[in-house]
Amino acid sequence: MKQEIPYKIYLEENEMPRQWYNVRADMKKKPAPILNPATLKPITVEELSAIFCEELAKQELDDTTPYFEIPEEIRSFYRMYRPSPLTRAYCLEEKLQTPAHIYYKFEGNNTSGSHKLNSAIAQAYYAKNQGLKGVTTETGAGQWGTALSMACAYLDLDCQVYMVKCSYEQKPFRREVMRTYGAHVTPSPSINTEVGRKINAEFPGTSGSLGCAISEAVEAAVSQKGYRYVLGSVLSQVLLHQSIIGLETKAALDKYGIKADMIIGCAGGGSNLGGLISPFAGQMLRGEANYDIIAVEPASCPSLTRGVYAYDFCDTGKVCPLAKMYTLGSGFIPSANHAGGLRYHGMSSVVSELYDQGLLTARSVEQTKVFEAAQLFAKVEGILPAPESSHAIKAAIDEALKCKETGEEKNIVFGLTGTGYFDMVAYQKFNDGVMQDYIPTDEDLKTAISKLPKVD
Repeated sequence: MKQEIPYKIYLEENEMPRQWYNVRADMKKKPAPILNPATLKPITVEELSAIFCEELAKQELDDTTPYFEIPEEIRSFYRMYRPSPLTRAYCLEEKLQTPAHIYYKFEGNNTSGSHKLNSAIAQAYYAKNQGLKGVTTETGAGQWGTALSMACAYLDLDCQVYMVKCSYEQKPFRREVMRTYGAHVTPSPSINTEVGRKINAEFPGTSGSLGCAISEAVEAAVSQKGYRYVLGSVLSQVLLHQSIIGLETKAALDKYGIKADMIIGCAGGGSNLGGLISPFAGQMLRGEANYDIIAVEPASCPSLTRGVYAYDFCDTGKVCPLAKMYTLGSGFIPSANHAGGLRYHGMSSVVSELYDQGLLTARSVEQTKVFEAAQLFAKVEGILPAPESSHAIKAAIDEALKCKETGEEKNIVFGLTGTGYFDMVAYQKFNDGVMQDYIPTDEDLKTAISKLPKVD
Protein backbone atom coordinates (compact mmCIF):
# COMPACT_ATOMS: atom_id res chain seq x y z
CA MET A 1 0.00 0.00 0.00
CA LYS A 2 1.39 3.40 -1.01
CA GLN A 3 2.25 5.66 1.91
CA GLU A 4 0.30 8.89 2.36
CA ILE A 5 2.53 11.81 1.36
CA PRO A 6 2.93 14.37 4.17
CA TYR A 7 3.05 18.14 3.74
CA LYS A 8 6.75 18.14 4.58
CA ILE A 9 9.07 15.20 4.01
CA TYR A 10 11.82 15.15 6.60
CA LEU A 11 14.82 12.88 6.66
CA GLU A 12 16.16 11.68 9.98
CA GLU A 13 19.56 12.96 11.09
CA ASN A 14 21.12 9.58 10.36
CA GLU A 15 19.73 9.78 6.81
CA MET A 16 21.72 12.93 6.02
CA PRO A 17 24.34 12.10 3.36
CA ARG A 18 27.83 11.21 4.57
CA GLN A 19 29.38 11.88 1.17
CA TRP A 20 29.20 14.53 -1.53
CA TYR A 21 28.54 13.27 -5.05
CA ASN A 22 30.77 14.31 -7.97
CA VAL A 23 28.65 14.05 -11.14
CA ARG A 24 31.75 14.52 -13.31
CA ALA A 25 32.78 10.95 -12.46
CA ASP A 26 29.77 9.63 -14.40
CA MET A 27 30.24 11.92 -17.39
CA LYS A 28 31.81 10.10 -20.34
CA LYS A 29 32.58 13.46 -21.91
CA LYS A 30 34.09 15.52 -19.12
CA PRO A 31 33.93 19.30 -18.81
CA ALA A 32 36.88 20.88 -20.61
CA PRO A 33 39.90 21.51 -18.36
CA ILE A 34 40.49 24.85 -16.66
CA LEU A 35 43.35 26.69 -18.36
CA ASN A 36 46.20 28.75 -16.94
CA PRO A 37 45.67 32.17 -18.59
CA ALA A 38 49.42 32.70 -18.96
CA THR A 39 50.21 29.40 -20.72
CA LEU A 40 46.75 28.30 -21.99
CA LYS A 41 47.65 24.86 -20.66
CA PRO A 42 45.48 22.85 -18.23
CA ILE A 43 46.04 24.28 -14.79
CA THR A 44 47.65 22.10 -12.13
CA VAL A 45 46.77 21.62 -8.48
CA GLU A 46 49.98 23.43 -7.54
CA GLU A 47 49.09 26.44 -9.70
CA LEU A 48 45.49 26.53 -8.48
CA SER A 49 46.65 26.28 -4.87
CA ALA A 50 48.15 29.75 -5.17
CA ILE A 51 44.56 31.04 -5.26
CA PHE A 52 42.48 28.33 -3.54
CA CYS A 53 43.05 26.15 -0.50
CA GLU A 54 45.02 23.06 -1.49
CA GLU A 55 42.26 20.54 -0.71
CA LEU A 56 39.73 22.63 -2.63
CA ALA A 57 42.11 22.82 -5.59
CA LYS A 58 42.26 19.02 -5.58
CA GLN A 59 38.47 18.76 -5.49
CA GLU A 60 38.21 21.29 -8.31
CA LEU A 61 40.35 19.24 -10.68
CA ASP A 62 39.13 15.76 -9.73
CA ASP A 63 36.70 14.48 -12.36
CA THR A 64 37.02 10.76 -11.62
CA THR A 65 36.26 10.27 -7.91
CA PRO A 66 32.48 9.75 -7.59
CA TYR A 67 32.14 10.36 -3.85
CA PHE A 68 34.00 12.50 -1.30
CA GLU A 69 33.60 11.86 2.42
CA ILE A 70 32.11 14.82 4.29
CA PRO A 71 34.39 15.53 7.27
CA GLU A 72 32.63 14.98 10.58
CA GLU A 73 33.30 18.58 11.63
CA ILE A 74 31.30 19.77 8.60
CA ARG A 75 28.52 17.25 9.21
CA SER A 76 28.29 18.53 12.80
CA PHE A 77 27.78 22.05 11.47
CA TYR A 78 25.23 20.78 8.92
CA ARG A 79 23.18 19.30 11.76
CA MET A 80 22.22 22.82 12.83
CA TYR A 81 19.95 23.12 9.79
CA ARG A 82 20.08 19.86 7.83
CA PRO A 83 18.48 17.71 6.57
CA SER A 84 16.29 20.43 5.04
CA PRO A 85 12.64 19.65 4.23
CA LEU A 86 11.16 18.66 0.90
CA THR A 87 7.73 20.28 0.94
CA ARG A 88 4.61 19.38 -1.04
CA ALA A 89 3.07 22.65 -2.28
CA TYR A 90 -0.53 21.56 -1.71
CA CYS A 91 -1.79 25.15 -1.41
CA LEU A 92 -0.13 26.21 -4.67
CA GLU A 93 -1.54 23.14 -6.42
CA GLU A 94 -5.03 24.05 -5.18
CA LYS A 95 -4.63 27.68 -6.25
CA LEU A 96 -3.56 26.65 -9.75
CA GLN A 97 -6.18 23.88 -9.95
CA THR A 98 -3.52 21.64 -11.46
CA PRO A 99 -3.32 17.84 -11.35
CA ALA A 100 0.47 18.19 -11.06
CA HIS A 101 2.17 17.44 -7.75
CA ILE A 102 4.58 20.25 -6.87
CA TYR A 103 7.48 19.78 -4.43
CA TYR A 104 10.13 22.26 -3.36
CA LYS A 105 13.40 21.67 -1.55
CA PHE A 106 13.63 24.54 0.94
CA GLU A 107 17.17 25.74 1.65
CA GLY A 108 16.27 28.95 3.48
CA ASN A 109 15.89 27.54 6.99
CA ASN A 110 19.18 28.93 8.32
CA THR A 111 20.34 32.40 9.32
CA SER A 112 22.10 33.02 6.02
CA GLY A 113 18.75 32.41 4.35
CA SER A 114 19.99 30.24 1.51
CA HIS A 115 21.77 27.12 0.26
CA LYS A 116 25.10 28.94 0.24
CA LEU A 117 25.99 27.79 3.75
CA ASN A 118 26.47 24.22 2.46
CA SER A 119 29.66 25.18 0.66
CA ALA A 120 30.68 28.11 2.87
CA ILE A 121 31.32 25.90 5.87
CA ALA A 122 33.21 23.39 3.74
CA GLN A 123 35.50 26.00 2.23
CA ALA A 124 36.08 27.73 5.56
CA TYR A 125 36.87 24.35 7.14
CA TYR A 126 39.56 23.55 4.57
CA ALA A 127 41.03 27.05 4.96
CA LYS A 128 41.21 26.61 8.73
CA ASN A 129 42.77 23.16 8.35
CA GLN A 130 45.45 24.66 6.14
CA GLY A 131 46.34 27.13 8.87
CA LEU A 132 45.25 30.22 6.96
CA LYS A 133 44.48 33.56 8.57
CA GLY A 134 41.47 34.37 6.42
CA VAL A 135 39.68 34.27 3.09
CA THR A 136 38.43 36.75 0.51
CA THR A 137 35.35 36.45 -1.67
CA GLU A 138 32.71 38.26 -3.71
CA THR A 139 28.96 38.29 -3.27
CA GLY A 140 26.07 39.31 -5.49
CA ALA A 141 22.77 39.46 -3.62
CA GLY A 142 24.68 38.96 -0.38
CA GLN A 143 23.58 35.44 0.49
CA TRP A 144 26.99 33.91 -0.19
CA GLY A 145 28.75 36.68 1.72
CA THR A 146 26.38 36.18 4.63
CA ALA A 147 26.94 32.42 4.63
CA LEU A 148 30.71 32.76 4.45
CA SER A 149 30.80 35.37 7.21
CA MET A 150 28.84 32.94 9.41
CA ALA A 151 31.17 30.05 8.63
CA CYS A 152 34.27 32.17 9.22
CA ALA A 153 32.92 33.48 12.52
CA TYR A 154 32.25 29.88 13.60
CA LEU A 155 35.85 28.89 12.78
CA ASP A 156 37.51 32.18 13.82
CA LEU A 157 38.74 33.16 10.34
CA ASP A 158 39.00 36.67 8.90
CA CYS A 159 36.48 37.26 6.10
CA GLN A 160 36.77 39.97 3.43
CA VAL A 161 33.79 40.39 1.10
CA TYR A 162 33.57 42.40 -2.13
CA MET A 163 29.86 43.00 -2.66
CA VAL A 164 28.49 43.96 -6.10
CA LYS A 165 27.80 47.69 -5.83
CA CYS A 166 24.15 47.65 -6.88
CA SER A 167 23.40 44.97 -4.29
CA TYR A 168 25.49 46.80 -1.67
CA GLU A 169 23.14 49.76 -2.17
CA GLN A 170 19.89 47.80 -2.66
CA LYS A 171 20.40 45.39 0.24
CA PRO A 172 21.92 47.33 3.18
CA PHE A 173 20.56 44.93 5.78
CA ARG A 174 22.20 41.93 4.13
CA ARG A 175 25.44 43.91 4.30
CA GLU A 176 24.90 44.57 8.01
CA VAL A 177 24.35 40.88 8.74
CA MET A 178 27.78 40.19 7.26
CA ARG A 179 29.33 42.94 9.36
CA THR A 180 27.57 41.60 12.45
CA TYR A 181 29.36 38.30 11.89
CA GLY A 182 32.66 40.18 11.63
CA ALA A 183 33.17 40.39 7.87
CA HIS A 184 34.75 43.39 6.14
CA VAL A 185 32.37 44.40 3.30
CA THR A 186 33.47 46.58 0.36
CA PRO A 187 31.28 47.71 -2.56
CA SER A 188 32.66 46.52 -5.91
CA PRO A 189 34.19 47.80 -8.07
CA SER A 190 36.13 49.70 -5.43
CA ILE A 191 39.18 51.92 -5.48
CA ASN A 192 40.99 49.59 -3.06
CA THR A 193 42.40 47.28 -5.72
CA GLU A 194 44.24 47.82 -8.96
CA VAL A 195 41.63 45.90 -10.95
CA GLY A 196 38.80 47.82 -9.25
CA ARG A 197 40.33 51.15 -10.23
CA LYS A 198 40.77 49.90 -13.80
CA ILE A 199 37.13 48.76 -14.07
CA ASN A 200 35.88 52.07 -12.66
CA ALA A 201 37.95 53.95 -15.23
CA GLU A 202 36.67 51.80 -18.10
CA PHE A 203 33.02 51.78 -16.95
CA PRO A 204 32.40 55.06 -15.06
CA GLY A 205 29.45 54.85 -12.72
CA THR A 206 29.07 51.09 -13.18
CA SER A 207 26.77 49.18 -10.85
CA GLY A 208 29.27 46.32 -10.88
CA SER A 209 28.87 42.62 -11.51
CA LEU A 210 29.94 39.32 -10.01
CA GLY A 211 32.76 39.21 -12.56
CA CYS A 212 34.09 42.55 -11.26
CA ALA A 213 33.84 41.49 -7.63
CA ILE A 214 35.60 38.18 -8.32
CA SER A 215 38.57 40.04 -9.82
CA GLU A 216 38.91 42.23 -6.75
CA ALA A 217 38.58 39.35 -4.31
CA VAL A 218 41.25 37.32 -6.12
CA GLU A 219 43.64 40.28 -6.14
CA ALA A 220 43.02 40.81 -2.42
CA ALA A 221 43.75 37.15 -1.69
CA VAL A 222 47.01 36.87 -3.61
CA SER A 223 48.33 40.16 -2.22
CA GLN A 224 47.94 39.16 1.45
CA LYS A 225 49.99 36.48 3.17
CA GLY A 226 47.91 33.73 4.78
CA TYR A 227 44.81 34.35 2.67
CA ARG A 228 43.09 32.38 -0.08
CA TYR A 229 40.15 33.12 -2.33
CA VAL A 230 36.85 31.22 -2.00
CA LEU A 231 33.85 31.31 -4.34
CA GLY A 232 30.16 30.57 -3.79
CA SER A 233 29.18 29.36 -7.25
CA VAL A 234 30.44 28.37 -10.73
CA LEU A 235 33.31 26.16 -9.53
CA SER A 236 33.12 22.37 -9.63
CA GLN A 237 34.12 22.16 -5.95
CA VAL A 238 31.05 24.25 -5.05
CA LEU A 239 28.73 21.99 -7.05
CA LEU A 240 30.31 19.06 -5.23
CA HIS A 241 29.43 20.52 -1.81
CA GLN A 242 25.96 21.55 -2.98
CA SER A 243 25.21 18.01 -4.14
CA ILE A 244 23.92 17.45 -0.62
CA ILE A 245 20.76 19.28 -1.78
CA GLY A 246 20.08 16.81 -4.57
CA LEU A 247 21.09 13.79 -2.52
CA GLU A 248 18.64 14.73 0.23
CA THR A 249 15.94 15.52 -2.32
CA LYS A 250 16.31 12.14 -3.97
CA ALA A 251 16.39 10.34 -0.60
CA ALA A 252 13.16 12.10 0.47
CA LEU A 253 11.43 11.22 -2.80
CA ASP A 254 12.61 7.62 -2.57
CA LYS A 255 11.33 7.41 1.01
CA TYR A 256 7.76 7.80 -0.25
CA GLY A 257 8.15 6.10 -3.61
CA ILE A 258 7.89 9.33 -5.62
CA LYS A 259 9.48 9.54 -9.06
CA ALA A 260 10.19 13.10 -10.18
CA ASP A 261 9.23 13.89 -13.75
CA MET A 262 10.65 17.38 -13.83
CA ILE A 263 13.39 19.12 -11.83
CA ILE A 264 13.70 22.91 -11.99
CA GLY A 265 16.32 25.28 -10.62
CA CYS A 266 17.30 28.91 -11.06
CA ALA A 267 20.59 29.40 -12.88
CA GLY A 268 23.20 32.08 -12.30
CA GLY A 269 26.62 30.56 -11.81
CA GLY A 270 25.24 27.06 -11.32
CA SER A 271 25.75 26.22 -7.64
CA ASN A 272 22.19 25.49 -6.51
CA LEU A 273 21.10 24.12 -9.89
CA GLY A 274 24.14 21.85 -10.14
CA GLY A 275 23.72 20.68 -6.56
CA LEU A 276 20.02 19.94 -6.96
CA ILE A 277 20.29 18.05 -10.24
CA SER A 278 23.59 16.19 -9.75
CA PRO A 279 22.26 12.82 -8.49
CA PHE A 280 19.42 12.90 -11.02
CA ALA A 281 21.77 13.79 -13.87
CA GLY A 282 24.02 10.97 -12.65
CA GLN A 283 21.16 8.52 -13.07
CA MET A 284 20.58 9.82 -16.59
CA LEU A 285 24.26 9.51 -17.44
CA ARG A 286 24.27 5.90 -16.17
CA GLY A 287 21.09 5.08 -18.10
CA GLU A 288 19.07 4.38 -14.93
CA ALA A 289 16.33 7.00 -15.29
CA ASN A 290 15.19 9.98 -17.28
CA TYR A 291 14.06 13.44 -16.13
CA ASP A 292 13.15 16.79 -17.64
CA ILE A 293 15.66 19.18 -16.08
CA ILE A 294 15.09 22.91 -16.58
CA ALA A 295 17.52 25.74 -15.85
CA VAL A 296 15.82 29.13 -15.43
CA GLU A 297 17.85 32.31 -15.83
CA PRO A 298 17.08 36.04 -15.96
CA ALA A 299 16.35 37.52 -19.39
CA SER A 300 18.76 40.31 -18.47
CA CYS A 301 21.68 37.87 -18.13
CA PRO A 302 20.93 34.89 -20.42
CA SER A 303 24.20 32.97 -20.53
CA LEU A 304 22.69 29.58 -21.43
CA THR A 305 19.92 30.71 -23.74
CA ARG A 306 21.85 33.40 -25.63
CA GLY A 307 25.50 32.87 -24.78
CA VAL A 308 28.18 30.90 -26.60
CA TYR A 309 30.01 27.77 -25.44
CA ALA A 310 33.62 28.84 -25.37
CA TYR A 311 36.64 29.43 -23.17
CA ASP A 312 36.37 32.68 -21.25
CA PHE A 313 37.74 34.39 -18.19
CA CYS A 314 35.76 33.73 -15.04
CA ASP A 315 36.10 37.38 -14.03
CA THR A 316 35.87 40.83 -15.57
CA GLY A 317 39.42 41.81 -14.63
CA LYS A 318 40.83 38.76 -16.44
CA VAL A 319 43.00 37.60 -13.55
CA CYS A 320 41.31 34.21 -13.05
CA PRO A 321 41.82 30.97 -14.99
CA LEU A 322 39.95 30.32 -18.22
CA ALA A 323 36.98 27.96 -18.20
CA LYS A 324 34.96 26.56 -21.08
CA MET A 325 31.37 27.53 -20.36
CA TYR A 326 28.30 29.13 -21.77
CA THR A 327 29.18 32.81 -21.54
CA LEU A 328 28.12 36.29 -22.55
CA GLY A 329 31.73 37.46 -22.36
CA SER A 330 33.62 38.46 -19.23
CA GLY A 331 33.19 42.12 -20.18
CA PHE A 332 29.40 41.90 -20.16
CA ILE A 333 27.93 44.03 -17.35
CA PRO A 334 24.34 42.94 -16.65
CA SER A 335 21.65 45.47 -15.86
CA ALA A 336 21.05 46.12 -12.17
CA ASN A 337 18.20 43.61 -11.84
CA HIS A 338 17.14 42.51 -8.39
CA ALA A 339 18.24 38.88 -8.64
CA GLY A 340 21.81 39.84 -7.76
CA GLY A 341 22.91 36.24 -7.33
CA LEU A 342 22.14 35.53 -11.00
CA ARG A 343 24.10 38.47 -12.45
CA TYR A 344 27.05 36.44 -13.73
CA HIS A 345 28.26 36.42 -17.31
CA GLY A 346 28.96 32.67 -17.47
CA MET A 347 27.82 29.30 -16.22
CA SER A 348 29.44 26.43 -14.35
CA SER A 349 31.57 24.23 -16.62
CA VAL A 350 29.70 21.17 -15.32
CA VAL A 351 26.25 22.63 -15.95
CA SER A 352 27.44 23.96 -19.32
CA GLU A 353 28.64 20.54 -20.43
CA LEU A 354 25.47 18.81 -19.25
CA TYR A 355 23.46 21.43 -21.15
CA ASP A 356 25.61 20.98 -24.25
CA GLN A 357 25.02 17.23 -24.07
CA GLY A 358 21.26 17.81 -23.97
CA LEU A 359 20.68 16.54 -20.42
CA LEU A 360 18.89 19.76 -19.50
CA THR A 361 17.04 22.60 -21.18
CA ALA A 362 17.09 26.30 -20.37
CA ARG A 363 14.73 29.25 -20.49
CA SER A 364 14.98 32.92 -19.55
CA VAL A 365 12.30 35.04 -17.87
CA GLU A 366 11.76 38.77 -17.26
CA GLN A 367 11.96 39.96 -13.67
CA THR A 368 8.41 41.41 -13.53
CA LYS A 369 7.08 37.94 -14.39
CA VAL A 370 9.38 36.46 -11.78
CA PHE A 371 8.02 38.75 -9.07
CA GLU A 372 4.43 37.97 -10.07
CA ALA A 373 5.22 34.31 -9.42
CA ALA A 374 7.00 35.19 -6.16
CA GLN A 375 3.98 37.14 -4.92
CA LEU A 376 1.60 34.31 -5.73
CA PHE A 377 3.83 31.79 -3.99
CA ALA A 378 4.15 34.00 -0.90
CA LYS A 379 0.39 34.39 -0.66
CA VAL A 380 -0.44 30.69 -0.83
CA GLU A 381 2.65 28.94 0.61
CA GLY A 382 3.60 31.45 3.32
CA ILE A 383 7.27 31.92 2.39
CA LEU A 384 8.62 35.12 0.84
CA PRO A 385 11.07 33.73 -1.72
CA ALA A 386 14.35 35.22 -2.87
CA PRO A 387 14.24 36.81 -6.34
CA GLU A 388 16.72 34.18 -7.53
CA SER A 389 14.58 31.27 -6.30
CA SER A 390 11.51 32.87 -7.84
CA HIS A 391 12.83 32.15 -11.31
CA ALA A 392 12.36 28.45 -10.52
CA ILE A 393 8.95 29.16 -9.02
CA LYS A 394 7.88 30.90 -12.25
CA ALA A 395 8.87 27.90 -14.36
CA ALA A 396 7.23 25.45 -11.94
CA ILE A 397 3.97 27.38 -12.12
CA ASP A 398 4.15 27.46 -15.91
CA GLU A 399 4.69 23.71 -16.07
CA ALA A 400 1.89 23.04 -13.58
CA LEU A 401 -0.50 25.10 -15.71
CA LYS A 402 0.49 23.05 -18.75
CA CYS A 403 -0.48 19.95 -16.76
CA LYS A 404 -3.83 21.62 -16.07
CA GLU A 405 -4.37 21.90 -19.83
CA THR A 406 -3.31 18.33 -20.61
CA GLY A 407 -4.56 16.60 -17.46
CA GLU A 408 -1.11 15.09 -16.76
CA GLU A 409 -0.25 14.30 -13.12
CA LYS A 410 3.44 15.14 -13.30
CA ASN A 411 5.69 15.33 -10.24
CA ILE A 412 7.41 18.71 -10.44
CA VAL A 413 10.37 19.36 -8.11
CA PHE A 414 12.05 22.74 -7.81
CA GLY A 415 14.71 24.29 -5.64
CA LEU A 416 13.61 27.05 -3.27
CA THR A 417 17.13 28.22 -2.63
CA GLY A 418 16.47 30.98 -0.14
CA THR A 419 14.23 33.63 1.39
CA GLY A 420 13.66 37.20 0.21
CA TYR A 421 13.31 39.03 3.49
CA PHE A 422 16.36 41.19 2.71
CA ASP A 423 15.04 41.95 -0.78
CA MET A 424 12.28 44.33 0.23
CA VAL A 425 13.55 47.18 -1.98
CA ALA A 426 12.90 44.89 -4.94
CA TYR A 427 9.46 43.91 -3.66
CA GLN A 428 8.70 47.58 -3.01
CA LYS A 429 9.51 48.48 -6.62
CA PHE A 430 7.35 45.63 -7.85
CA ASN A 431 4.45 46.62 -5.59
CA ASP A 432 4.77 50.27 -6.64
CA GLY A 433 4.64 49.27 -10.30
CA VAL A 434 7.99 50.86 -11.14
CA MET A 435 10.00 47.69 -11.72
CA GLN A 436 11.27 47.46 -15.28
CA ASP A 437 12.46 44.64 -17.47
CA TYR A 438 15.69 44.91 -19.39
CA ILE A 439 16.65 42.47 -22.10
CA PRO A 440 20.03 43.01 -23.76
CA THR A 441 19.99 43.48 -27.50
CA ASP A 442 21.84 41.21 -29.87
CA GLU A 443 24.29 44.07 -30.40
CA ASP A 444 24.91 44.33 -26.63
CA LEU A 445 25.80 40.65 -26.48
CA LYS A 446 27.80 40.70 -29.71
CA THR A 447 30.09 43.42 -28.35
CA ALA A 448 31.09 41.43 -25.25
CA ILE A 449 31.22 38.04 -26.99
CA SER A 450 33.50 39.44 -29.70
CA LYS A 451 36.17 40.02 -27.05
CA LEU A 452 36.40 36.40 -25.91
CA PRO A 453 40.00 35.13 -25.57
CA LYS A 454 41.43 33.24 -28.51
CA VAL A 455 41.95 29.64 -27.41
CA ASP A 456 42.79 26.89 -29.91
